[in-house]
Amino acid sequence: MAYFNYSKIKEFRIKNKLTQKDLSQSLGISNRAVSKWENGLSFPSSQHIFELSKIFGVPMDIFYSKNSSNIQKPKITGMSSITELYKIGRGPSSSHTIGPEKACKEFLKEYKEADFFKAVLCGSLAKTGKGHGTDTVIKKTFSPYKCQIEFDFNKTDLPHPNTMYLLAFKGKTQIAEKQVQSVGGGSIVWQDEKATPEKIIYPHTTFSDIAKYCTQHNIRIWEYALKYEDNNFKNFMQKIWTQMKDTIHKGLESEGILPGGLELQRKAKTLYESQHIDETAQTRENRMVCSFAFATSEQNASGETIVTAPTCGAAGVLPAVLYYYQKKNGFTDSEIVNALITAGIIGNLIKTNASISGAECGCQAEIGSACAMAAAALAELLDLNFDKIEYAAEIAIEHHLGLTCDPICGLVQIPCIERNAVAAMRAINAVNLSSFLWSTRKISLDSVIKTMKETGHDLSSPYKETSEAGLAKIKL
Repeated sequence: MAYFNYSKIKEFRIKNKLTQKDLSQSLGISNRAVSKWENGLSFPSSQHIFELSKIFGVPMDIFYSKNSSNIQKPKITGMSSITELYKIGRGPSSSHTIGPEKACKEFLKEYKEADFFKAVLCGSLAKTGKGHGTDTVIKKTFSPYKCQIEFDFNKTDLPHPNTMYLLAFKGKTQIAEKQVQSVGGGSIVWQDEKATPEKIIYPHTTFSDIAKYCTQHNIRIWEYALKYEDNNFKNFMQKIWTQMKDTIHKGLESEGILPGGLELQRKAKTLYESQHIDETAQTRENRMVCSFAFATSEQNASGETIVTAPTCGAAGVLPAVLYYYQKKNGFTDSEIVNALITAGIIGNLIKTNASISGAECGCQAEIGSACAMAAAALAELLDLNFDKIEYAAEIAIEHHLGLTCDPICGLVQIPCIERNAVAAMRAINAVNLSSFLWSTRKISLDSVIKTMKETGHDLSSPYKETSEAGLAKIKL
């Protein structure tokens, strides 16, 4: 078996006297992507390996080693807080909307005396800002103050692909200007600051180790999380659930056309209200769950407030399943929060050992992860044992392997909204299967997460949030 040797990229880049910026421009990707390759945090697709071999003038197989022991791999020492996974903000993108929204809120708070603002979007924020609604979110955040948006497509000397400048004015006088970078996951870095790495608080990085620990201490997965999170964690999670419900409620009330130019009609309200006299219980369940998933996803597509679970594009899966079962079975908010915590551990495992980024591993990393989180949450809610929780999450990921991220026009609408609904139903099916067949399973959740990562790296880059292939090629 051949193993990718990430150290070769840096070795040949330096040998060819290329900077990371030079190499990224040659490949048409960000500096950050090259940096992650060189540090073993992600790996290039087969197409990028082919392009690297041409740039460096070496055969493709030089990037592989037959012995994995010869390759130094970054050591995973633990997992960060679940509060880094669940984030409240405006959709449809954590880097293009939640990050900028956070920056604008901080800037507005610092310059309360201002009466006019300006935001200059550069790099990727300029190129895809319209499609992701970055400009709309910024205007909503600064409202009721007026904010002028400018798109700078020519500025290249950027510290990060997602860079913008915020300016504050009092009357006609400029009183402040700050540069800020949206570095991913809703996190931001102001000029002259360094990105703060996520603090590791969990010592375990595999489901098998967590399950073993929980069994030894006779606790559930959510109780395991409480041992490592801070005293305010339960309050934080209650706010997360409250926001999830609020998003569903608003999505079910909203009608009209989604922004972006596809002229896509909102469907959540129609689904929710389209009850038939002779409707079966199964049909009603499908309709209700899907309406809740549509409600959240349509709010996300409209740039309204959602919770990343684990991402903006997959935000509708988890709340749809939990909200339906709360309404159906009368589970308390406290029980739902415990299920959300269990889902957070599953999401953390995927984030730590694979990826939750569509740009890195395709839609399997977003919708697949969300489905696994929802399946684990529902299994927890139904008080299933560790084996059944694991099997439910494993089924959910396994049957999303290879799913491409190919939104039409780069908008988080087609096929993203429907995928949320389908994944919510699949999560419920995964739990049903696991409750019957758990004793026959052959594959562990940890092994499937590893497979997801490998599959994601093998996916061609046009199928990973670039709008260059798949459904994205369809002209509407």
